[in-house]
Amino acid sequence: MVVQQEEVHTRSFHSISNNTTELFFALFCGVFLLNGFLMEQFTTLTSWTSLSSYIISYFFGGYFISIVATKKIIQGGFDIDFLMIAAAAGAAYIDKWAEGALLLFLFSLGHALEHYAMDKAKKSIKALGELTPKTALLKKEGTLKEVAIKDLRINDVIVVKPHSKIAADGVIIHGSSSINQAPITGESIPVDKTFIEDSTNLASFDQIEKKHIVFTGTINGDHSLDVLVLKLSKDSTVSRLIKMVSEVETQKSPTQRLTKKFEKWYVPLVILMVALLCFAFLIIEEDFDTSLYRAISVLVAASPCALAISTPSAVLSGIARAAQKGVLIKGGKALEQLGEITSIAFDKTGTLTEGKPRLTNVIPINELKERDFAQLVLEVESLSNHPLARAIAKDLKSWYSIEVTNQAEHVVAIQGKGIQATYLQEKVLIGTKSLMESVAIELDQDLNSKMEQLLKNGHTVMIVAFKNKIAGIISVMDTPRNTAASTLKRLKEIGIKHMIMLTGDHQHVGDAIARQIGLTEAKGNLLPEDKVEAIKSLLLRDGKIAMVGDGVNDAPAMALSTVSIAMGAAGSDVALETADVALMSDKIENLPFVIGLSRASKRVIKQNVWISLGVVVVLVPATILSLTTIGLAVVFHEGSTLIVVLNALRLLRFNKA
Repeated sequence: MVVQQEEVHTRSFHSISNNTTELFFALFCGVFLLNGFLMEQFTTLTSWTSLSSYIISYFFGGYFISIVATKKIIQGGFDIDFLMIAAAAGAAYIDKWAEGALLLFLFSLGHALEHYAMDKAKKSIKALGELTPKTALLKKEGTLKEVAIKDLRINDVIVVKPHSKIAADGVIIHGSSSINQAPITGESIPVDKTFIEDSTNLASFDQIEKKHIVFTGTINGDHSLDVLVLKLSKDSTVSRLIKMVSEVETQKSPTQRLTKKFEKWYVPLVILMVALLCFAFLIIEEDFDTSLYRAISVLVAASPCALAISTPSAVLSGIARAAQKGVLIKGGKALEQLGEITSIAFDKTGTLTEGKPRLTNVIPINELKERDFAQLVLEVESLSNHPLARAIAKDLKSWYSIEVTNQAEHVVAIQGKGIQATYLQEKVLIGTKSLMESVAIELDQDLNSKMEQLLKNGHTVMIVAFKNKIAGIISVMDTPRNTAASTLKRLKEIGIKHMIMLTGDHQHVGDAIARQIGLTEAKGNLLPEDKVEAIKSLLLRDGKIAMVGDGVNDAPAMALSTVSIAMGAAGSDVALETADVALMSDKIENLPFVIGLSRASKRVIKQNVWISLGVVVVLVPATILSLTTIGLAVVFHEGSTLIVVLNALRLLRFNKA
């Protein structure tokens, strides 16, 4: 009966008029109500004079309400607007024009203010779109031309001047600057960006290194940039974000669905009860007008206005606040369920760790000095294209301030074991224990114990042989993010009991990282299908679980989780589409804020529901027993509606973890 009541208001009202007109009509209703009351009480004018003022008040107060109620009746249902119109008509019938006009005045004023408050939450979302510039500087054949954003095409080159807004998602092909990405990712500190060296054979936008890409609506720093457009305006990250946040309003939370089911049978029950109360004069000693007055009072008291708006207002405010901080929460269901989570499963690579291997140990053995040993490894590894080799070479240069002198040659990759090369005319091997054994190079007990210790601590160890004997060992590790330990500590403080890492790496690696950052559990050696099974077992154990990953590689496990959270979603269309919650920035430290906001939203929803039901529970018996008038019933009724909306708007200021 009252299904989608708040949607009727937000759509039907606004399709007829804007909030300003609605507010003016409510105020005119109040003016003519006051005028009629003053004439009735303090003048000797005929009753028709005050009545005419009340009738005009009825017109202004009931105009929008009547249109919405009529449309709902045509669709085959009743809603709160119908109940209010019926109550006002009944008051007029028994010559209680002043109280009927007061009902319409407070009801229409309440809705006008309610719509204003709800629009405040929506505007915080729409503000993202306002950051997008309307024009761009197109660079073509050496000249600059200002064109509309909609006229840009893929592979156009635009020039972004210092301190101006970036007009398209794309890749920097010339220049370097610091970019303020706060509108998209919520990051408070500008991010350094630089040009990509080769723009001829570009990967997809999602796969280009983030230091080279820029987003529509972000703000350039002190230096000019040339940007190659990779997405049209309608497909830009900010456009998709605005569209998706707007769409989540239609996705009902569990509490919303419950209140809708309640309202379906509640409104007909109210109408039945009011109809019966109209005939109370047949049982007790009173006239029909008194019975009708009581019935109308009950009708006002029992109308579930506050209940209908209690959950949507809190959900919208919570989603809007998250969007301001660079977090996309897809609807009330995700918002509420995240607030109930006490267990979180994390992917390791790129989520808890940097996602890039780092050199951790350089240990020379025998006669080589450490710096000479480092130079040997650098010369050989710099010839390889393997990602691990590139990471080792990069860190060696940084650690020891050395450069490649091109003294190594003839590098050969040995599948699954390592590499072989020549350095200073002598053979060099870098790789696994089995590589050394294959060429009869023995490892002593001391070396084996060092390797075992490193492996237990999560390092990947490589042995280096030079001149057919062991020269030393090096190790690399995907190191934890700097903020991982503090984030997990904060999660524990706010009530997260179980934090589990799911990784395809060796169990030793998982255990080592778990010890470093404070995880409660680590599960290693997991293939994608094993992660799905792990989530199933965790769901059986804990009831509900959130899964944090990149939204792409962990898609099956994330789909099974209660709430899926994708990190670094600003550059990933897949993550935006698939995750329940998308952290636009690549910062795990935003997670406590999101969970804290969800819990605050759930608290506000509960408070609003109790306030709404509490007012009805108190008012209905009071009106049945004739302990209150229509006027007082209206004041409490509309007051509770405004209270729940204002309570929900507090979420727009939420700033705790």
